[in-house]
Amino acid sequence: MVINENRYEKMIYKRVGKSGLRLPRISLGLWYHFGEYDDYEVAKEIIYTAFNNGITHFDLANNYGPPYGAAEKTFGKILSEGLIEYRDELVIATKAGFDMWEGPYGNWGSRKHLFASLNQSLERMGLDYVDIFYHHRPDPETDLYETMLALRDIVLSGKAIYIGLSRYTPDDLDKAIPILDELKVPYIINQPRYSMMKRQTEKEGLYEYQEDKGLGSICFSVLQQGLLTDAYIDQIPEDSRAAKEYITKLTENDITEEYRDKIRELKKIADNRKQTIAQLAIAWALRHESMVSVLMGASKVSEVLENIKALENLSFTADELKRIDELFE
Repeated sequence: MVINENRYEKMIYKRVGKSGLRLPRISLGLWYHFGEYDDYEVAKEIIYTAFNNGITHFDLANNYGPPYGAAEKTFGKILSEGLIEYRDELVIATKAGFDMWEGPYGNWGSRKHLFASLNQSLERMGLDYVDIFYHHRPDPETDLYETMLALRDIVLSGKAIYIGLSRYTPDDLDKAIPILDELKVPYIINQPRYSMMKRQTEKEGLYEYQEDKGLGSICFSVLQQGLLTDAYIDQIPEDSRAAKEYITKLTENDITEEYRDKIRELKKIADNRKQTIAQLAIAWALRHESMVSVLMGASKVSEVLENIKALENLSFTADELKRIDELFE
């Protein structure tokens, strides 16, 4: 596929806290649509379209697919077929900490799991290192010092440049950050779930916490798996997540009339801003100072191109924010 020489012209980049790394305001997450059940050529076209429009950051995890590991294999194949030439222009992230393989070492935050998982991820993608390696969730049983020390040693091994934490609350970070500071770990970013419909991290003060610490945030599920789009206003499309049997996170039970009423009201706000509902939802999440980027999923090239247009209007009036709060707070 052809690489666009002007790929950086329309994208906006933001520094991750006080670090030297800058990320595109919209990044591509490979949680779904890049597994064995998906069309490889479509996946490849999505990734190239993203890169050709300035999206340099690609976010994966060991268990993304389905099945587990499939997204990394798909991405590795796309890299090997030409995109690897642009490796130094890419920020590639992966994670470990959710269930991945059978037995006592395939999960959570032990040193054994983190090193083994990252080695597997690198092999699947055909890489020597990733730019960001996340601990995917706090481990209630493994001593936190062991997990943080493993992350430090992963950086020292050259297999990751920066460290991220995912699903860590401010209370979790209060315990982890002093250890990371002591170990001089280049921890720069937290990855929470966040959308208009899922605002717990906002209520916990995570984004102000990250800003005060000079750290960045990047949220996932900003479109709530498609619920914050116009896809389900009238019916459930056959090619949607809610209609696919192998995707279990979203079902027909989520598409209630109460939900549809709220989306119709949200569409009025979006229409007034000359945005789609998805563009509005992305812009809304980016309003926090520490929110460096949002992770966008995509099943079609058109979704990538449309969602990037969210960056054309990132400002909100007090009335718009109030109306959104009334719908979803």
